[in-house]
Amino acid sequence: MDLDQLRTFDRIVREQSFTKAAAYLNITQATASMRMRALEQLLGVTLFVRGRTVSLTDQGMTFLPFARRIIGTAQEAREALRRVERGRIAIASLRSLVSPLITESLLRFQEKYPAVDVVVNEGRQAQIAEMLHERESELGILCWPNLEPLAVDLVPLLTMRERVPLVISADKAAKLSATPEIEEVLALVPRVISLIWWQVAPEASTALTRRAPTSVELPTGPARRLAIKGEGIGFFVNSAVADDIAAGRLVEIQPVDIEPLHRDTAMVVRSLTALERPMLVDFIREIAVECARVGTILDSRLEDLLSAA
Repeated sequence: MDLDQLRTFDRIVREQSFTKAAAYLNITQATASMRMRALEQLLGVTLFVRGRTVSLTDQGMTFLPFARRIIGTAQEAREALRRVERGRIAIASLRSLVSPLITESLLRFQEKYPAVDVVVNEGRQAQIAEMLHERESELGILCWPNLEPLAVDLVPLLTMRERVPLVISADKAAKLSATPEIEEVLALVPRVISLIWWQVAPEASTALTRRAPTSVELPTGPARRLAIKGEGIGFFVNSAVADDIAAGRLVEIQPVDIEPLHRDTAMVVRSLTALERPMLVDFIREIAVECARVGTILDSRLEDLLSAA
């Protein structure tokens, strides 16, 4: 069974004619008939009811979706290979860091490499680890240290610490005392917004949720809106709410009985062989610029690793 046989089979079905299918494929009718006889012999069934018009047998109808699936997969594979020829980079990042770290760096990268395909996958920690493990992505941005057992041999290129402030709407913050305790805050806004920023939630975060009369778990977008409306308080990574704080829509508060929080993340590769690709290294350097803007760089091994390579 080969693709020429399958494409001929599919075209005969569409045209309901050997003659029209052969003309469309720019082959002779004899070639089309020969391909179908060979395919039927291979499958051990009759695919067509031949006559003035051509129709499928029950076996042909059963085989048709499988044939088209194979044709489609082959086309996808061919397109993927074409993309590889002109260059392709695949990145997997925590959802909360796609916008602050990748957007601007991608714009700068594409100015230098306009023909290169870039695929950015987003997800939670376990999903990022799986994408790296399965080699669906070359570069990962995830919480650090990584606790996912699926990918234990990741190489950190850069680690970053980002503040995770507790925020509340501006109008609610105006009603708090200068040094509030968490009970005062929860009396004013009883709903805590939970976001999965960590692999393991810090005690301060879980304690706040336990003490709250009610809680809700939401993605970042709806969670920000809820907080801005004064309908909840929550720990947000700073990059997610920095613009809202600067604009006065949200206010960072520090109750005296809640410790400040932070989150550490890392830019990682599965293997140092990834650094043999100059395009990927350039993109990594662009992302490193955004990391320094968003948080505090705790450790950067990139230049040392490149020198050793």
